[in-house]
This record gives sequence, C-alpha cells and structure tokens, in this order.
Amino acid sequence: MVAATLLCIAATAQESEFLRRYNVLVGRVGPAGLGVETLLDNWSKEEPDNPDQLVARFHYYIVKSQGTEIVNRRDAKYLGLAPVLSLKDSTGTDVHYYELLTYDEALFAEALKAADKAIAVYPERLDFRFMKANAYLSYERESPDMALSNLIALVHEFMSGSGEWVYPQDAGAVSPVDKETFAQLMQEYCYSFYSLGTPSGYEAFYKLSVKMNSFYPKNTDFLCNIGSYHMVAQNNCKTALKYYDKVLKIKPDDYSALNNSVLAARKLKNPKLEKKYMKMLK
Repeated sequence: MVAATLLCIAATAQESEFLRRYNVLVGRVGPAGLGVETLLDNWSKEEPDNPDQLVARFHYYIVKSQGTEIVNRRDAKYLGLAPVLSLKDSTGTDVHYYELLTYDEALFAEALKAADKAIAVYPERLDFRFMKANAYLSYERESPDMALSNLIALVHEFMSGSGEWVYPQDAGAVSPVDKETFAQLMQEYCYSFYSLGTPSGYEAFYKLSVKMNSFYPKNTDFLCNIGSYHMVAQNNCKTALKYYDKVLKIKPDDYSALNNSVLAARKLKNPKLEKKYMKMLK
C-alpha cells in the first residue's frame, strides 16, 4: 500500500503550476531526486496548505528515508512477501532470501510531520489518515502496533458521526465516504495485518476485526475474520466454527465461511461435520 502512494500526484482541472512542475520533475528523478526538495520549499512558501504540496513532501521524506536489506529465513513466505532468492544450505535445507525496506529514523519522523500537518489542515481526508497508517505498517514490519493504534482511533472517530469524510476519486476529485465503503477499506487493512503471518500481525488482524464487528455486527467479513484468527493463530477450530456458523446464519452461501468450516472440521477430524459443510458448499 505504501508503494501505491509513490505515484505522481493526480492532476486536476485546477492543477497549479507547482504541481505541474513537480510531476514533471518526479517523472525524471523520482519523488526524492535532485531538485525536488528545493521545489517543495518554494511551493510551501507560496501554498503552505495546498494538499498536493503536503502529500508531495510526505513522499519526499518517505522515499529519502528508505533503504533495503537482505535477510534470510527458513520460511517460504515472510511478511506476505515471496523470496527474491532461494538456495539450499550444506544440509540441503531451503534458505530463502528477502529484500526488506529499512528506514532512517530522522527522515521517517519528517515524513510523519508532513502527514500530521496534512491531517491537521484536512481532517476529513481519509487518504491522509491512510497515508500515515501505511507508513507505520511498512516501518513496523512484524509488529504493526502503531498502525493498529492509528486505525482503531480512526474507526472511533469515523463512527462517531462527526463531520463528513471524503476520499479522492479519479482526476483528483474527492467524494463522500459512507459506512459501507469505510468497512470495505478497513477490511483491506485486516487482510494486510493477516498477510504479515506473524503473531503480532494476527493479533492486529483480530483486534481490528473485533472493533469493526462491534460497529458492524451483521458484516460477515469481520465475523469470518474472527473465526479465521481462532483457527489459524489460536488453533482453536471449535471456536472458529462458532463464528463461521454466525456468518452462515446471515449469509448461508458465504464461500469463505463454508470453505473454512470444511478445513476446521477436517482439522478436528470430524468427518460427519466435514460432510455437512461440504454439502452446503456445493
């Protein structure tokens, strides 16, 4: 998700000269290349609260703060990533190599300052909230505590019903965000936490799913998430099935709940129960 934010800022019908110059320059040298900081300084003097300028400054410091390192692990997948290289050691055991992002602390802090200013000036913009959460998610790797904390706070703020929230659409325009769309966006973060495949990632997946379920008790995605947490992270298939059954009461043909119920019954070595869910799956 962080990588997706590093594209040139979308042009609008009211594109400023600074934005035009920025996009041209970034197209040549990248978001943190030579001359970008000078352009941003001049832009901020003329348009200190311009949202495009604030996003551009965030991108500058995020990219400038990033480095890479290669780590090796036995896992065939790590943090949701596929290895860049796999070899065998002297015993014939597979060793997988992963290229991971690293961050310079001081520059990353500057990126967060830019994000915080954007949020302060435009508190209704969900994309600015996500911009900060995405940065934390990439920065924290195995333990997305700050990303989770930011998202939980955002859920409470959004569900309080105070103010109108917006999200950018095509051509830079912003549109109101309803509760259904917000739930879909939060489900994407649930999936991102789950995909980390780490104990802390699973805990963040669970906590965000539980929080969303408290506001969306009939949303089958979050109920299914809670079931999957119990099955995968806790190895508690009985509890998992209770949540999958709650999903099926709301949506009898829910493929994820049915498929996961089959897997849970299989792990419990209960052929009768497995047959029951297999029949429903068909």
